[in-house]
Amino acid sequence: MTADPVADRLGFAERYLSPAARAVLDELSDVLDERIRPLLADAWERAVMPDEVLDALVPLALMDPSGASREEADSSMFSGFRNYVLARCDASVATMYNAQSGLFRAIVRHGGSAEQAAAWDPLIRRFEMRGVFALTEPDHGSDVAGGLATTATREGGTWTIDGEKRWIGGADQADVLAVFARDTADGQVKTFLVDREAAGVSLEPIAGKVSLRIMQNFHIRLSGVRVQEERRLHGIDSWRDVAAVLRRMRSDVAWFAAGMQAGALAAATRYTSEREQFGRPIGSFQLVQEKLARMLGNATSSLALATSLSAAQDAGTWSDENSALAKMVTAEKGRETAALAREMLGGNGLLLENDAARFFADAEAVYSYEGTHEINALIVGRSLTGASAFL
Repeated sequence: MTADPVADRLGFAERYLSPAARAVLDELSDVLDERIRPLLADAWERAVMPDEVLDALVPLALMDPSGASREEADSSMFSGFRNYVLARCDASVATMYNAQSGLFRAIVRHGGSAEQAAAWDPLIRRFEMRGVFALTEPDHGSDVAGGLATTATREGGTWTIDGEKRWIGGADQADVLAVFARDTADGQVKTFLVDREAAGVSLEPIAGKVSLRIMQNFHIRLSGVRVQEERRLHGIDSWRDVAAVLRRMRSDVAWFAAGMQAGALAAATRYTSEREQFGRPIGSFQLVQEKLARMLGNATSSLALATSLSAAQDAGTWSDENSALAKMVTAEKGRETAALAREMLGGNGLLLENDAARFFADAEAVYSYEGTHEINALIVGRSLTGASAFL
């Protein structure tokens, strides 16, 4: 990868990735800097995801990287570093790409039958089938496992889905929605690939967001939506099956948090090297250097935790408590690091042109999604004590 004071400090990428994989990430970093970063301030201001973002990213074939083996391309480590580089540029861009490469691809690969995965995964990797993960509901987020209210009723080879989903990022650009619904016959959770333009599907953008503004989120209503049995993911027959897929995905957010901290540190280092007060760059002041050192410590420890988690997952260890701990700690550190960056830029830290404001606002979304701090803490606490504190 290109110079990064966080990833390079302990040789993270060199230790875990092949030269071919690192070359892919170098190219990605260059494209982000040259073609996407210049769009971000205006996109954040207008709350739009420019078409140019995917136009620049899709040709890179980041899910089919040239020269890397299929095993490495599909590894948690490579996808983690890919998310890190994306989030180092912008959290909305990383979230948008990972909606396809992470959540949607994972539910099809690991929740579909072997035949479904073989047919659809190549299309997903090439963005020829675009999809989103529609789980969260207006009244059910942290308690969605037991509270999922969207229903699916089967009649012969056809299912009828009724319900609502909320906070579904990028739904307007998807071909299909991976909708989670409770089977009215057995009460178990199933997953369906619903055409976005199917009769009975309506999307409403969520306005007024102060975080991840570039990434549009939607409220989705499903009223009498009919789906054929062959579009049900045949490996998902209960919440336990869904949870097994989610366990694989929580590491993604730890990588986001680490990447955002690296981006915030870069913004702060750049600004404090250029900004002069009292006749010299503010980066030469003791208090500023102490804050930069804290930021580097947070970012480096977050990246170390993310790489450790991905290494364990690639070795076959999938642990709820390890994933929860990584998400909880890195997102909390991300909040502090982004706040320090904003603070060091003073009033100029509120301007989009200096990058710190985006990281500061977006850290709040990363802190909340894919499991809140409190829920993840209870998962970790349960593993330590053997006692569940969930209500």
